[in-house]
Amino acid sequence: MSGAEAPDAVDSRRPLWVVPHEVPAIVPLPSRSTEPRWVGVYRWAAVGGDLLAAMLGVSIALLTRFGYHVGPSYLVVSSVLPLAWVAAVALSKGYDSRFYGAGPDEFRSLLRAGVGLTAAVAMTSYVTRAEIARGFVVLAIPVMVVAALLLRYALRKDLHRHRVRGRCMHRVLVVGRSGPAATLCEHLESRPTDGFRVVATCRPREDGSGDRNGPMHPEELDEPDILAAADRHAVEVVAIATDPELAGQSLRRLSWALEQRGIELIVSPGIIEVAGPRISVRPVAGLSLLHLERPSVSGGPHLMKAVFDRIVALGIVAVLSPVLIGLALAVKLSSSGPVLFRQQRVGRAGAEFQMLKFRSMYVDAEERLSDLYALSDGNGVIFKMRNDPRMTPLGRWIRRFSLDELPQLFNVLRGDMSLVGPRPPLAEEVALYAADDSRRMLVKPGMTGLWQVSGRSDLSWDESVRLDLRYVDNWSMTLDLLILWKTVRAVFYGAGAY
Repeated sequence: MSGAEAPDAVDSRRPLWVVPHEVPAIVPLPSRSTEPRWVGVYRWAAVGGDLLAAMLGVSIALLTRFGYHVGPSYLVVSSVLPLAWVAAVALSKGYDSRFYGAGPDEFRSLLRAGVGLTAAVAMTSYVTRAEIARGFVVLAIPVMVVAALLLRYALRKDLHRHRVRGRCMHRVLVVGRSGPAATLCEHLESRPTDGFRVVATCRPREDGSGDRNGPMHPEELDEPDILAAADRHAVEVVAIATDPELAGQSLRRLSWALEQRGIELIVSPGIIEVAGPRISVRPVAGLSLLHLERPSVSGGPHLMKAVFDRIVALGIVAVLSPVLIGLALAVKLSSSGPVLFRQQRVGRAGAEFQMLKFRSMYVDAEERLSDLYALSDGNGVIFKMRNDPRMTPLGRWIRRFSLDELPQLFNVLRGDMSLVGPRPPLAEEVALYAADDSRRMLVKPGMTGLWQVSGRSDLSWDESVRLDLRYVDNWSMTLDLLILWKTVRAVFYGAGAY
């Protein structure tokens, strides 16, 4: 930035740059004394949705358990339970504006509230010796939680649509050196659905030598500079990029000053692709130390995952058995060749296994592959073609909706694969892995995964590897359930499937 832009600085006597970002004037600047209007609207909509879900769960439980002959005691319980549900969600931080539309924290709060409310009802029933039918509780609360999750999901998607249009955003001031500040800005603005709009950056002014990234003294970014920039741009969030000079007592005083102004402070530790459940802050000798838990790739949690995978896979096979039989007959009658396509893939710890699919190509597909490499629409490592001439008419349709992958349920039952995990690679792909890429084989490959719900064949190789590594480093049962939920939508729309 040249000296001609010095008037943009908060105070020309200080060695500081404040660079405003181009932000369309979609909504007026929020008042500092009150939260933005959209936050209140979202909160009341969430409360209303939770009350509606609670009344739905109670009504279904009453009609199922007692029909139209409901005693007065259950009328009282049915009146109190919706209010208790809203209170449980509030105690689980389900109405915390920090989590609106940003990640699965909203959904976790509802699940925690459901478990807490169940425990509270059981304890209350025991202490007061009230005779509350277990069938009523077992039906009312699960229905309540599921309905609340669906309504909150719909509300969250509506908020995302507004944010993509530039509304319902948090105004952010980024503070730090040029490099880290630019990286933080890029990450904050890469996903508008998270709700952060960078309106200005606050960084040190270059010294006389013209070196913008040279040594920076602590006084070059101090509290008055940042507060003046925050006031000037009416921000709601101040984001500190990784900087060893702006820490300790200086950062503590800054947090106090921002607290008085009602401005939220967030600090980027510079760690990427690590999810919240693995991060905790531990106070040691007056310091707040960021602790990274080791990723869970073995032991009890993965035993639970293996049991869950087999139970769910067996249930899906039982329910979809007519569909599986029908698809097998259709493949057999539509073209010559075997019903199943078998291919060697590499699984956990490099162990090879035979992956099953419904055959979607002609029997000579492998022989014709070398003639088509130059026409690949893949990502440089994986061969893919949008209009592959080797594909049968039926195969094109079953690939469109990922029906060809249903036989992999038997791979899950055999223990070769999981329902959710990294993409199962070919041996020749593994041979091209960089040192970091092999980390994706710490867990079993999956029928679906982050790659499946993020674009599938439309992803570049680097994006595909990054998503697989993110899954390995941040695996949890909650993440698996979220991916399974998103897979249904991805399969329905067929985006990236060819």
